[in-house]
Amino acid sequence: MSLALRLALRDLRGGLTGLRLLAICLFLGVGALAAVGSLSSAIVTGLSEEGQSILGGDIQVEVVQRAATPEELAGLRAEGEVSHITRMRAMAARPDGADSVLVELKGVDGAYPLYGQFRLQPGALAPRPSGNQVAVAPELAERLRLHIGDNIRIGTASLTIIGLIAEEPDRVGQGFTLGSTALVDRAGLAATGLVQPGSLYTSAYRIKLPAGMALEAVTERIEERFPDSGFDIDDRSNGAPGTRRFIERLGQFLTLVGLTALVVAGIGVGNGVTSYLDGKRGIIATLKMLGATSRTIFLSYLLQIGLVALAAIIAGLAIGALVPWIVTQIAGSALPVPPLLSLYPQPLLISAAYGLLIALVFALLPLARARTVPAASLFRGSLDLLRRPGWRLVIAVVFAAGLIAALAVATAREPGFAAGFIAAALGLLFLLTSLGWLIRWVAARLPRPRNPLFRLALANLHRPAAQTGKLVVALGLGLTLFTTLAVIETNLSGQIRTTIPETAPSFFMLDIPIEEVDRFRALATEAAPRGDLVTIPSLRGSIVAIGDQRVSEMAEIPEGAWFLRGDRGLTYAREIPEGSRVVEGRWWAPDYHGDPLISLDVEAARAVGLQVGDTITVSILGREIEAKIASFREINWDTMGFNFVVIFAPGTLEDAPHSFMATISMPADEEPAFSRAVANAFPSVSVIRVKEVVETVAGMLGQLSVAVRSAASVAIFAGIAVLIGALAASRRARIYDSVMLKLLGATRARILMAQAIEFLALALIVATLAFGLGAGAGWYVVVEVLELEWGPDWSVVTLTLVAGALVTLVLGLLGSLPALAARPARALRTL
Repeated sequence: MSLALRLALRDLRGGLTGLRLLAICLFLGVGALAAVGSLSSAIVTGLSEEGQSILGGDIQVEVVQRAATPEELAGLRAEGEVSHITRMRAMAARPDGADSVLVELKGVDGAYPLYGQFRLQPGALAPRPSGNQVAVAPELAERLRLHIGDNIRIGTASLTIIGLIAEEPDRVGQGFTLGSTALVDRAGLAATGLVQPGSLYTSAYRIKLPAGMALEAVTERIEERFPDSGFDIDDRSNGAPGTRRFIERLGQFLTLVGLTALVVAGIGVGNGVTSYLDGKRGIIATLKMLGATSRTIFLSYLLQIGLVALAAIIAGLAIGALVPWIVTQIAGSALPVPPLLSLYPQPLLISAAYGLLIALVFALLPLARARTVPAASLFRGSLDLLRRPGWRLVIAVVFAAGLIAALAVATAREPGFAAGFIAAALGLLFLLTSLGWLIRWVAARLPRPRNPLFRLALANLHRPAAQTGKLVVALGLGLTLFTTLAVIETNLSGQIRTTIPETAPSFFMLDIPIEEVDRFRALATEAAPRGDLVTIPSLRGSIVAIGDQRVSEMAEIPEGAWFLRGDRGLTYAREIPEGSRVVEGRWWAPDYHGDPLISLDVEAARAVGLQVGDTITVSILGREIEAKIASFREINWDTMGFNFVVIFAPGTLEDAPHSFMATISMPADEEPAFSRAVANAFPSVSVIRVKEVVETVAGMLGQLSVAVRSAASVAIFAGIAVLIGALAASRRARIYDSVMLKLLGATRARILMAQAIEFLALALIVATLAFGLGAGAGWYVVVEVLELEWGPDWSVVTLTLVAGALVTLVLGLLGSLPALAARPARALRTL
């Protein structure tokens, strides 16, 4: 070992020529993994550490469409200090009514916030609003062209803007909202006149517990004391569950993309080591002739490769560890929660383990040539195929590969998904390797073309020491990644365009008072004579039991059962809504009167294993209603009309306090007048413009697309490095061919043309396979992982694939130029 180490260090003094590819591949792969892991850990830790501020308390108790009763409020106050917050959507308008916009209205009491700090920007008239005052988000003031001291109309109140919100500690905990924040105190909320029976609002009671009190015990006491209240209870350990689930799921996907980049880089490592050792043939031969054993040579070059790999891994870890700082500086405002900047050892150690194992797996087999090729063969410069490595080496490679798979599964949030990903990656490598072997086998048995260029190109595919297999793997991985990325990109960018129908509504309207529905319909007809108005009853409620199983007692909400989390929109209807189709059971008669019946979304029913005739219990305004499932519906959500997971039969909800919702479709030229008319005549009605919703969702999808593109680009760069490595590994053989052909009279142009035909043939064959593989992989990512609609732009995908094939062709030809430049006399002396 001592001798091997001395030889390795002396050899490295001559520079890293030949090992640069190994270093670049490992740096890219390890850096990508470390970056994704560190950033994900920083955000999730930030959510946990700031749980009290994000939630607004140690425990939050929410109830919809009502406030807590005096008895309930007394029970909550018995646990600790309580802050009452009311949230609802509302319309904010300029005093002259010229413009209006949807806002997230928040009414707070004097105890708000229990944790964190509420702060206004410099220049505010007061620290916080009181009475007929309001603090607004900067983008809201900019949208309505208002300034501090101006008045803004919300509901029936004219409120004075006292400042622009600089810090709202519980903003992330509120989840996705369509409007900017407008914050008032309890008196200001009452002045708006928006909190009425049937209005859609949420009452949140945040509790600050005494030090040392257990969260679980408090939660259990509240649930036991008020079992029928319909409370939705969260605690500080998971202040923003939706954000956490999204970050963890996206983090897992990006981690697997990074692992893909590392596996691709591993193939580049193998090619780089092969090329490096091929360039060391003279040194290896000399050492063997001087008495060096195969073991000494093996250990010497293993140590060289290990030292370079270790340096590359450390550099990748350093970059990955810095990514949270870099992202915070560049795009901190775009993140859902500020990352907690720190050094996170776990993702770095996992990334380092991946890097070391990948380097070991892909470097061992090329290193075996130092043990299996005799010195005489090395001196002759033979291009014969190498003997198979020994069984011990094969076992070591298999064991290291098994460790990689075990590490990926053990550290994944969803082990089954990770195992499937690994199986797919191995399947892809096996398929491409088999394709390379098949191409060589077929090329060797095809008739020899009469054209010398085609004959030479065909011979290059199957001659001894041909790199066809490595080139197919490199091309296949690169083109498959290109295609997969194009499929994902076009799906994300086309989600809005492909899912919004041409007849989508122009506006959604919420909180229409039930007693004002007829007047609202009349105004809509007058303000938009060419409009198509649809009104429907609207309530909010939560599903609290599936049969006899209470949702609160479930160990884990089943995958896909999102409708069991929090409160849901409810309605009642006599006829089947547009966009729905009964697929099982029967719809009730229009004049039905009897026990409560519901119609349920079929996908929701499958997620929890329900059948027609089963029962579910829904809590509405604190009252639990057990209803029998009469039918399952298939819902076409793309209509952008009102589609509800749960629809009640007539006779159950009509007497409950509720409001109406409406959609209206109209020509674009009628939209401004209609919006102003509704805002002036119905200040309590929230008007949501579909175009603004689309822009908001498109922005979110754009951010997601950037994350996917950034991670996938690393894999693509690694794929390009693999192609370069494959060309480098075949450099010696191509120099030999080029010199022999030149001696026989071939020109550089003809040799280059023959190689172009070779690369083009491989590119065409591999591109056909890559198209199918990339489309399949893209479908799985879009539909199963990101849970979006499937709708790629095949023209863009095809152009991307063609461009990728041309890039690989150009790279292949550029890689052949050194072989063409070799002078026959000099080359013959060294080959």
